[in-house]
Amino acid sequence: MYTLLLSVLLMFSSACNSDDPLVVNPPNGEDEPKEETYNPDKFQNLPDISDVVMYEVNMRAFSNEGTFDGVTVRLDSIQALGVNVIWLMPIYPIGELKGVGSPYCVKDYKAVNEEYGTLTDLRELIEKAHELDMAVILDWVANHTAWDNEWIENDDWYTKDADGNIVQANDWTDVADLNFDSEEMRSAMIDAMKYWLDAANIDGYRCDYADGVPVDFWKTALKEVRDEDGRDLIFFAEGTRKENYSAGFDINFGWRVYGSIKGIIADNKPAGGLFTAHASDYTNVPDSVEMLHFITNHDDNAWDNTPDKLFVNQRGAMAAFVASTFVGGVLLIYNGQEIGYPYQLSFFTKTPINWNLNPEILSEYKKLMGIRKGNDAVRKGSLEKYSHNDVVAFKRVLGSEEVVVIVNVRNKAIDFNLPGELQSVTKTNLLTGENVELEETVQLGAFEYLILK
Repeated sequence: MYTLLLSVLLMFSSACNSDDPLVVNPPNGEDEPKEETYNPDKFQNLPDISDVVMYEVNMRAFSNEGTFDGVTVRLDSIQALGVNVIWLMPIYPIGELKGVGSPYCVKDYKAVNEEYGTLTDLRELIEKAHELDMAVILDWVANHTAWDNEWIENDDWYTKDADGNIVQANDWTDVADLNFDSEEMRSAMIDAMKYWLDAANIDGYRCDYADGVPVDFWKTALKEVRDEDGRDLIFFAEGTRKENYSAGFDINFGWRVYGSIKGIIADNKPAGGLFTAHASDYTNVPDSVEMLHFITNHDDNAWDNTPDKLFVNQRGAMAAFVASTFVGGVLLIYNGQEIGYPYQLSFFTKTPINWNLNPEILSEYKKLMGIRKGNDAVRKGSLEKYSHNDVVAFKRVLGSEEVVVIVNVRNKAIDFNLPGELQSVTKTNLLTGENVELEETVQLGAFEYLILK
């Protein structure tokens, strides 16, 4: 007995002094316990594409902490805007070799950037968003990877020059260009996209530089990802080519309308250019898809300027927002836009937003979002435009519901002669709730707008 006991003690002592952890075999030959599987309920309340109100989160700007938790604690404020889809900029580890700190330089497609928190933190953010009836989509970077992404070991997965050297993507020195002639690379990319469906219970993707990736890849990838999840998902292309829709994307980026409204307000171009841009976007596209309209996003904010500078002043920015988002399409709000944040936001370094600024602008955005949500004609109605050089004026009609939008796009007062059908009628001003009797002319202050029903 003593010998047996001594032997057991020596074995235990040896195990405790070893560098290896003590392993206890489970009884009865059972398998060793495994990590608990993350298996939450799938979000079932995705909005109709025509009803999408998207909100873009720049993790390094949204909170002082610059973390997932910093977003989670403010999800109520995002929901209060009427948002139903949150777009998170890339959440993956960032490459260091030749790196400049860009989150679009992805080092590992299946990991979370520790700067932002843990996978558990990301899951909690998405779970809370779902509880608040908001979908969450991740930013997917398919065109290129970081130079220190482990994929680089498969050099055939990358585009090479005549000497066999892997080349950078476009003029972005921090990233290597992927070769879509490689079927192995395509399969690995699709596998990585599927990973986040279960790992974090996401609801789709915003696909970066989508026009730089072959249409046939997107067609295969989006179908396989949708089939993997077993429900519909949201796919938003950072692109304008109409072939993106046949590939399975639901939304394209509305640069034409953005460029048009900038030219109208900043350069005094004719107001009718907005309708031309909008019509061009929606010509020969399926009824089930949309263009995303915006007055700012992470790129335009960081590289161009803030809306109050691009559109003359803060009132010009609000006029641009109403004209370009009420005319049709679905809309995007970039974090800080809703308080008229007057400083540019980097996504290479932390630039925390001061959320205490301009509460009156926040109130205005909430009112506009409430009008949009409460009137089907604004989101889904047909467009009837009124011609004027200095005023964007139109009517959205759905059945018996009509909403009239009149926006002075000049930084001066304008007398707008109403079309005959709007003269001598009573409308409700949806901004104030008051009834107004329209005559032949309405006087509009600089960048003033009216929304009438």
